[in-house]
Amino acid sequence: MIDLRNQSLTELKELFVSMGEKPFRAGQLFRWIARGATDFDEISDLSAPLREKLSQTALLTNMKVRKVQVSAKDGTRKYLFQLLDGKTVETVLMKYGYGSSICISSQVGCAMGCNFCASGIGGMERNLTAGEMAGQILEVQRESGEKINHIVVMGTGEPLANYANLAKFIRLVHEKEGLNIGLRNITVSTCGLISQIDRFARDFPQVNLAISLHAPTDELRGSMMPINEKYPIDALLSACKKYIEQTGRRITFEYALVEGVNDTTEMIDLLARKLRGMLCHVNLIPLNPVNETGLLGTKRKHAKDLQARLEAKGISATVRRELGADIDGACGQLRQNAK
Repeated sequence: MIDLRNQSLTELKELFVSMGEKPFRAGQLFRWIARGATDFDEISDLSAPLREKLSQTALLTNMKVRKVQVSAKDGTRKYLFQLLDGKTVETVLMKYGYGSSICISSQVGCAMGCNFCASGIGGMERNLTAGEMAGQILEVQRESGEKINHIVVMGTGEPLANYANLAKFIRLVHEKEGLNIGLRNITVSTCGLISQIDRFARDFPQVNLAISLHAPTDELRGSMMPINEKYPIDALLSACKKYIEQTGRRITFEYALVEGVNDTTEMIDLLARKLRGMLCHVNLIPLNPVNETGLLGTKRKHAKDLQARLEAKGISATVRRELGADIDGACGQLRQNAK
């Protein structure tokens, strides 16, 4: 069966032509998909015989909602989706002053193995298709009634390790006939796959890039993030500088603050020296609890002190607002096979 959510407008035109139909029908269907249609009978633009023909060869939905949790603290909503093969992924809807933002997953699980993150527990099972990434948005909009205008690809998985599907997803959600999400309203987060950062800069210079850094030295970062063995800090920062030169865009460095590990003033001073002169921003994230790791997050007061220390050294920095921690929906808490 054809997953219609995974089809670009061009692919839908080719599908309709192959069925002996006019290609303009593709635009009609594409718009209904973007509205979140889940039943062919909803698509009133198409004739009943055509809807019946489509239903025999194609699917409008590629997942179902298994569970929704709502934070009592801030209204953040976490979704557990079951995919057609039975695999599960989590997605988070957050509300800000500028609108609603969604954090989507790009893989079932994660192979990066960062020692502070729940997403890699159990490893990585498979990539998500572009349609499954887009489906998270469509299902959340349908269930919540919220119009989503910002996307962060920061859920389970390493997006740049699923590059082909990520690229198709970005183009799908940016399509004017569909969700029409502005490229500057999309952020992709990566552990730092140098081989793909240059490609990403060429393909999507307007999409925001966030780098999961989390430490200023190879010794410490390597103990937290196995990927550092393949892509050490100096090589990663060199790729980031090239990205900035290519795109003229600021990079965000994510830095999860782990109490007693990477949150000393010495480490923050080293970080400032590493980043000096770069067009960048540091997002300090007091580590959110994950039972299996035994690690603790830095207290917010200390995080604020570290933020001030970075800014005094000329490095733009913020402390990330905590959203959804009471439902395990905060940064680093999403996982596969959730119950």
